[in-house]
Amino acid sequence: MRIGILGLGRIGAFHAATLGALDAVRSLVVFDPDPAAAESAAVLFGAKTADSPEAVLAAGVDGLVVAAATDVHPELILAGAAAGVPVFCEKPVARTMAEALRVAEALAGHDVPVQIGFNRRFDAGFAAARAAVRSGELGALHTVRSTTLDPAPPPAAYVAASGGIFRDCAVHDFDAVRWVTGREVREVYAAGGNRGAGYIRAAGDADTTGAVLTLDDGTLAVISNSRHNGRGHDVRMELHGFADSLAVGLDDRLPLRSAEPGATFPAGTPHDFFMDRFAAAYRAELTAFTEVVAGTRPSPCTVADALEAGWIAEACALSLAEHRPVTVAEVRRPC
Repeated sequence: MRIGILGLGRIGAFHAATLGALDAVRSLVVFDPDPAAAESAAVLFGAKTADSPEAVLAAGVDGLVVAAATDVHPELILAGAAAGVPVFCEKPVARTMAEALRVAEALAGHDVPVQIGFNRRFDAGFAAARAAVRSGELGALHTVRSTTLDPAPPPAAYVAASGGIFRDCAVHDFDAVRWVTGREVREVYAAGGNRGAGYIRAAGDADTTGAVLTLDDGTLAVISNSRHNGRGHDVRMELHGFADSLAVGLDDRLPLRSAEPGATFPAGTPHDFFMDRFAAAYRAELTAFTEVVAGTRPSPCTVADALEAGWIAEACALSLAEHRPVTVAEVRRPC
């Protein structure tokens, strides 16, 4: 099959390399507003370049990968759907929930599948945790802990356009909590602060946050996020049940040092970036997309799924701003 890629920045170029190595992908057609980025992809991955998103769609692509700036996600998703081309789009669907709702409403008239990029759904550890919860081997859950700590903050321009740490970073934890537990979030309470990069504070955002989520069965989920983690990229989840407990991300590349005398775990080189930590998950995610394109499976992460994680982020942002608990129902608007 032929896959089009819109956007060849950090994640777009990574996706191009991953797709180019898949047996199901015969060729790539790429576009980026920076011609040099497109030409680089042509050289590195043997891709054909196009001079606009419309030209990519006109090149007869079977599927479309949107890895462009968040602001243009809505128009590119809808352009692919209008052309009858299955779309994979990096999260989020849009910069604001109002825009995301408009995308969902517009897609209601199409039967073209859209897959949103929540890569933790394709990580072996998270998948094993989900299976353990669904099998009942942990018993009823009482506590979930989910952590995303980045080694360094993203550039100022990215922060200014990201929509904030809850919508950009913690949203992965929110989706993972929903997907692994099979439960919905009822209420949130969030706190945050700034002790690092000044441009994050200037953008009206926090660089370190914590949130307590109450799930619809009473389980508590504790979410920890930071833009500053000097030892590396730390993504983990703990699930504590009445029968057993389980952890994701507890391997030799965990970016923590033990203070216990004689302890040798973890012994490996710490993960230093999300593309390092989740390389296999990204490959599995894009392999799934080729199956969506081929019509052999439905979208494994729909726009509706992304909206649910987005409402949790919206509730956390309001909770942080107003220093109070917020129910998801308070911020949710009907599609």
